[in-house]
Amino acid sequence: MQMSTRRTLRAAALLATGTVLLAGCASAAPADETSEPAASGPGASGETLIVYTNSNSDGRGEWITEQAAEAGFEIEIVGLGGADLTNRIIAEKNNPVGDVVFGLNTMFFESLKAEEAIVGYEPSWSGEVPQEAGDPVDGAYWPLVDQAIVMVYDEATVDSAPADVSDLWSDPAYQGTYEVNTALGQATPQLVVAGILAPYVDEAGEVSDEGWAQVEAYFANGSPVVEGTDLYARFDRDEVDYGIVPSGGIIARDAEYGTTTAIVPAADGTPFVTEQIGVIAGTEQQEQAQAFIDWFGSADVQGAFAEEFNSMPVNEVAQERANPEIVELVGSVERADIDFALVREHIGTWVERIELEYLP
Repeated sequence: MQMSTRRTLRAAALLATGTVLLAGCASAAPADETSEPAASGPGASGETLIVYTNSNSDGRGEWITEQAAEAGFEIEIVGLGGADLTNRIIAEKNNPVGDVVFGLNTMFFESLKAEEAIVGYEPSWSGEVPQEAGDPVDGAYWPLVDQAIVMVYDEATVDSAPADVSDLWSDPAYQGTYEVNTALGQATPQLVVAGILAPYVDEAGEVSDEGWAQVEAYFANGSPVVEGTDLYARFDRDEVDYGIVPSGGIIARDAEYGTTTAIVPAADGTPFVTEQIGVIAGTEQQEQAQAFIDWFGSADVQGAFAEEFNSMPVNEVAQERANPEIVELVGSVERADIDFALVREHIGTWVERIELEYLP
């Protein structure tokens, strides 16, 4: 592909997204003789690196862009939801627009890998992360951040929490007391479904009747999400007592709402989101994309990111800088045994059945 064609494709893609593009600091300054020279460093090049992500909210995109500029990378971040972003990268694979993608969970990266929309690369920090947390077979993607998808409540206002999360939908005493998200095109609700079904799925992806009964009860006995309303606001209004959140958002919500969050135990384990990073196949800036991954996934940057956003880095060196509360919280829950490659193959069929049979 000619460079001019690539620029045209990029411009069209960025306009179609309808998001604010976050450019590096060097490119933001007017180009006159008083301007500072462009930053030098591992990312210095003549072309902007386009970074796709679903993890640019709450100031993350701005922070990454500023830090990248200081390291010599001029980047533009394009943010989309996980499923939409995955579909977009696959649709663009014959004429790729993006260079790097990060933030998508393992299931979405398995889809990108299956479609050959990402290309393997072993980053400089590969020895600092558990191989099984990413793609140990082909190295097509590598782990950045762990988040547990937990059922929570405010222990200051709840007196009789269930002994196991499944009690919420199997015990009539808890009917209507927990929030459920029925937007099954989104990543987190899909992970919740995968977590519920995991103990009931065979190697061929067939779900037992007991498994479907669990899913049916989960949706039938919950209180649907109120669009635009945070779960903790519903706690505050006494609309629900329980709901699912990623572990990375708990500390900020406790600070905002004055809650004391506790986690409902899960005998079958808790689904984890492991945010991954990879090089988009066909990029004309493969070396730059690899250099960005080396920088962004490093212990220094992931440690600083953890300090700024209360994240739980997978990088074992960076964990030394993580908030001890987050380290303790993530360590307190058992990870569910979910075969994400199997889930990727069957989640579409599972979601279709749920939407047809179990949702209003």
